[in-house]
Amino acid sequence: MFAYAIRRILGALPTLVALAIISFFMMRVAPGGPFSGNRRVPDEIRANVERAFHLDEPLWMQFGRWIWGVLHFDFGPSMKYRDYNVSELIAIGLPTSLEVGLWAMIISTVIGLALGIAGALRRNTSIDYGAGAIAMLGLAIPVFVIGPVLQLVLGLDLRWLPIAGWDGSWTFKILPIITLSLPGIAYVSRLMRASMIETMRSNYVRTARAKGIGARRTIVRHALRGAILPVVAYLGPATAITITGSIVIEKIFQIPGIGRYFVEGATGRDYPLVMGVTMFYGAIVIGANLVTDIARSWLDPKVSYD
Repeated sequence: MFAYAIRRILGALPTLVALAIISFFMMRVAPGGPFSGNRRVPDEIRANVERAFHLDEPLWMQFGRWIWGVLHFDFGPSMKYRDYNVSELIAIGLPTSLEVGLWAMIISTVIGLALGIAGALRRNTSIDYGAGAIAMLGLAIPVFVIGPVLQLVLGLDLRWLPIAGWDGSWTFKILPIITLSLPGIAYVSRLMRASMIETMRSNYVRTARAKGIGARRTIVRHALRGAILPVVAYLGPATAITITGSIVIEKIFQIPGIGRYFVEGATGRDYPLVMGVTMFYGAIVIGANLVTDIARSWLDPKVSYD
């Protein structure tokens, strides 16, 4: 397993290099620049600023300078946030995004597994139909619709919760966590239901039931372990994307996380910030996929990576 992990890490290096090349040149291809705002700036001042950030150099030299910094875990200074570099902004936004994302994934996993198992064991009943309705709502309605609706109902109409902002208290966390967890609940419940139905029909589960070990023991010790494999495969990249911050959620609820910095960096053409966050996202997703593969091999001995 250790050798497999090393091979996966080495194999991820070309992916990160490709991600760096794409993100760098896509930012440069877009029209405008970080200092091409509405206010007129004298050419001398603009030239001095561009020289300070090495924007007057050829693209290949800028790319080489940026890659050299990335290799030293330095994403460069932010062009819009004064006195901050990109690494500091990521460190500032990561705890908030991590807290909201982890709670959303915990809620999504627990409720999704419960709904999926209940729907599979009570097929074509009101429980199954109710679980399916919740899943369909989470899949059909995007988060940029769910978020404002919750803000209108629970925030403005009922005045139970604040609609936006962040002070670290639970009242400001409930709405973004609920909004972020609903799509995850839908995906996990549908995956678990389909996998559980298929597993209950397998030969080893039928054999266990024929031996008379009991329905609950059969489900917990045999069916559940096999049925959860597709969910584990989904939770890896889903957790990586969620805990690093949902761009839409953080913008709707004004959460100071990584996603919000990414949006503001893209709109302000902050090259180092956008490229640094993109590389950070890519590394997190690759790491989450590696953890998922290792977890699958632990749950299913038939999975071998040697």
